[in-house]
Amino acid sequence: MTVVAIIPVRYGSTRFPGKPLATIGGKPMVQHVYESACKASGLDQVLVATDDQRILDTVAGFGGEAVLTSKSHVSGTDRLAEVARGIKAEWVVNVQGDLPFVRAQTISRTLMPLRRDRSIFMGTAKTAIYDKEEWFDPNVVKVVTDGKGFALYFSRAPIPYARDVLAPDQHHRQRAAYKRQRLWGYRHVGVYVYRRDFLLKFSRLRPTILEQTERLEQLRVLQAGYPIRVVEVEESSIEVDTPEDLRKAEQYWRKCLR
Repeated sequence: MTVVAIIPVRYGSTRFPGKPLATIGGKPMVQHVYESACKASGLDQVLVATDDQRILDTVAGFGGEAVLTSKSHVSGTDRLAEVARGIKAEWVVNVQGDLPFVRAQTISRTLMPLRRDRSIFMGTAKTAIYDKEEWFDPNVVKVVTDGKGFALYFSRAPIPYARDVLAPDQHHRQRAAYKRQRLWGYRHVGVYVYRRDFLLKFSRLRPTILEQTERLEQLRVLQAGYPIRVVEVEESSIEVDTPEDLRKAEQYWRKCLR
């Protein structure tokens, strides 16, 4: 089967204009994401989908492949679907462009369940949260899954709510025991795998109340009644949404990857 990874990026980010071209360790962020995706096993092609000529030229400059898309898209999924309509692929992998240090193994592992079970048509990934501040951070999307590894819900809220730890009427001993365990929940990792025909169907679904409330596109899929397979991976917590995140990413690169 043919698998194509697409990295949807746009120049005009509300919180951080020009984010894909911001440099980390001397490289533009989009290059970090692209090079990580190219290392993933099981991919036949990696593309950047962008609405801006500057990003297109930058990708061409480091030897990558990119396609120019419409500026009218309101979501990364719409941009992804535009490219998917013009390529011959059975599976499409969406690697979000704000993950400069995404591991190649994360991409490959997210793809594995769909390779093994052709009845699954969408998958994504999660990683453990051991930091309480991260668990409460609304910019960190949390996910809970059922016993078979399918998503029950995604939220910016701290889910599941640890009542025995956080409720004011609970004993100090219970709170201390839970904190020693350190696992607060699971963070959603921005890598998706779609069967191509389902991606095109997804892009035609109307936005839902849950999606608009949380500002999370994947809730459109759940509210429409479609399952999402979630695999657990080991992944860094660096996502770049703001200039402050970029400073943290630069520090991480200097400390861990230089």
